[in-house]
Amino acid sequence: SISPLTGSTKTPRGLPNSLFSSLPIRMTSAWLRSAPRSGRPHVLTTSAARRGGSSLRFRCFASSSRPIKKVMAANRGEIAIRIFRAAKELGMDTVAIYPQQDRRNLHVRKADESFQLNVDGKLGPVEAYLNIDEIIDIALKHDVDAIHPGYGFLSERGEFTAACENAGITFIGPSSQAVDQMGSKTEARELAAKANVPVVPGSDGVVRTVEEALAFAETVGYPIMAKAAFGGGGRGMRLCRSKDELAEGFVAASSEARAAFGDGSMFLEKFVVNPRHIEVQIMGDKYGNHVHLFERDC
Repeated sequence: SISPLTGSTKTPRGLPNSLFSSLPIRMTSAWLRSAPRSGRPHVLTTSAARRGGSSLRFRCFASSSRPIKKVMAANRGEIAIRIFRAAKELGMDTVAIYPQQDRRNLHVRKADESFQLNVDGKLGPVEAYLNIDEIIDIALKHDVDAIHPGYGFLSERGEFTAACENAGITFIGPSSQAVDQMGSKTEARELAAKANVPVVPGSDGVVRTVEEALAFAETVGYPIMAKAAFGGGGRGMRLCRSKDELAEGFVAASSEARAAFGDGSMFLEKFVVNPRHIEVQIMGDKYGNHVHLFERDC
């Protein structure tokens, strides 16, 4: 689903995967279970869609016909642990990655195999999880069939999805084209507007300088929300109620987004006071099968 009020994108397969990764572990398990062992689709039942005692049944397909026997979590902490738990329930082997600073983290011990990133120590711990080439190299060397990005880090980076596709590794999530379109909140806004979905007044594309930000604020008025164009989880966001707050907040938010997501691109939206955030969660596969999981008031 796309939230036109917040610009957030949340979706499992077919759209960006921040929704999928934020769902309970049962949905992680459902997605992994969709990977066919014999090339055939599986019919799933998810308790996330229960209404009045009935359950929603739907068909899911893996993005590749390659059987999934070993899954890497390109993430850390609780996110990776939840992925591992779902994979183990399905009889799959698990692989963790970690920089030296995370070597004692629980997710490292929960995986069947663990491999260190950034052995030479040239990168910081966050940058290590953003190193696409090294992650793909580890996956290929150790016969990883699929990579789950979790949320944050590389989960909404189209180049990572494309790197998996080019290496013949199943990316547990949408296609690189979908990630490119929806992983960028500015592109998501444009798509929503083209589909006649009402959107909050916002900047036309990426805002690159404080001067551009101040000029935009003059046209729509305060308060303004400065937001990272990529990533999610509330990082790279600042509420600005004046010129001084915008000048300071824009720089701080951009720096935070660059550190967390590897991209400091920003955009601006008019802040909605006392909003009500209602979303409809949607799941779909590459064969055109789609279901919704009803609405929820966030």
